[in-house]
Amino acid sequence: MQRMIEAVFREHKFVSRLDIILRAEAVDLPDDALEIVTLLPPGRYTRQKLCDQLNSAIVGHGWSRRFGTFD
Repeated sequence: MQRMIEAVFREHKFVSRLDIILRAEAVDLPDDALEIVTLLPPGRYTRQKLCDQLNSAIVGHGWSRRFGTFD
């Protein structure tokens, strides 16, 4: 997932939820990782805001041991 984050922000400073979901599907993230991405609320994200949202979803669902956190 870290590589997907780096790739999406290599080209843009802000990305939408849809941009992130499409990129996650394009890089063929595993189903459990894709589930985290689909939990994002609608909106536009900076890299930091996206990582904060993903980390919140990961911790909130008790998946931090499986995924760690992102920056």
